[in-house]
Amino acid sequence: MMMRVGMCLLLAGLTGCEAKPPANRESGQGTTQPAAKTAASAPAKPLRIAVIPKGTTHDFWKSVHAGALKAKQEFGPIDLIFRGPEKEDDREQQVSLVQNFISSRVDAIVLAPLDDKALLSAVRQATAAKIPVVIIDSGLAGEVGKDFISFAATDNYKGGQLAGERIGEVLGGKGRVLLLRYQEGSASTVERERGFTEALAKVAGIELVDPKRYAGPTRATAQEASENLLTAHGDVQGVFCPYESSTFGMLLALRSRGLAGKIHFVGFDASPGLVEALGKGELDGLVVQNPMKMGYTGVKTAVDYLRGRPVPPQQDTGVVLVTPQSMNDPEYKDLLSPDLSKYRE
Repeated sequence: MMMRVGMCLLLAGLTGCEAKPPANRESGQGTTQPAAKTAASAPAKPLRIAVIPKGTTHDFWKSVHAGALKAKQEFGPIDLIFRGPEKEDDREQQVSLVQNFISSRVDAIVLAPLDDKALLSAVRQATAAKIPVVIIDSGLAGEVGKDFISFAATDNYKGGQLAGERIGEVLGGKGRVLLLRYQEGSASTVERERGFTEALAKVAGIELVDPKRYAGPTRATAQEASENLLTAHGDVQGVFCPYESSTFGMLLALRSRGLAGKIHFVGFDASPGLVEALGKGELDGLVVQNPMKMGYTGVKTAVDYLRGRPVPPQQDTGVVLVTPQSMNDPEYKDLLSPDLSKYRE
């Protein structure tokens, strides 16, 4: 026995061999993870993670980008690619982006789908190619755990409820109210609109007027739709818009008619112009999400999954109602005016 031990020690000294830790298995993927890094091993290869928003121009998506960059700083090395459609109604371009990232073999995709059905096939292609997908912001008509690994978003139905309750409050429980919807196929805003209409339905003295109009993807299309609505229904007392661009378009239309601050108005999301309008009393409330947390959570979830850690199937990133009276509360400061400068590339 002593002779065998001595021989083993002699061979170890001659060959310089070392014991290797067992490889880890990636959760749900069946691929082998690299062995634990030692002091003498090369630096870890960066994970290539693509983040595909609905668009890139609105302040909301800039905050999502900042959150993704924050996660990159904390959980790197990560090669983060942030690329979205030029227009927020270009479903075909968003599908092409997903397919291009599949072809280039990124390690994971974080996606805010423009359409809950149009993006499903592309997401399934990514999953079939062993590229995990995290859905953020807006739902997908697929199955979590099968078609994608996790869904991180605002409780949009609750956001709509908050808006409906606020309109009911400021109108004193009676009046005629306009709803300017966003655009068809957007699961997040459909849920906001549903929450809003169901909250109003509980107030007997409020009438919802012409609730099937859509704003479209930009402030310009929203302003035009708002002008048409206000022309057709000049006697309304309240308005709700479920998206940043539609809220801003309606604000411009109200200002052009001298009605800003006279018609009760609740909007969705924060941007500098809307925060200013809230402070002036032109808005009675803004339902505010946490887009930085959304971008951060999306990237963190992808990293955790790739490194073999369990990830939750559903993640609520939060939603609050901010009023002119509460907008200066410290808890709302970062939501209304986040400092994105330290997370820019």
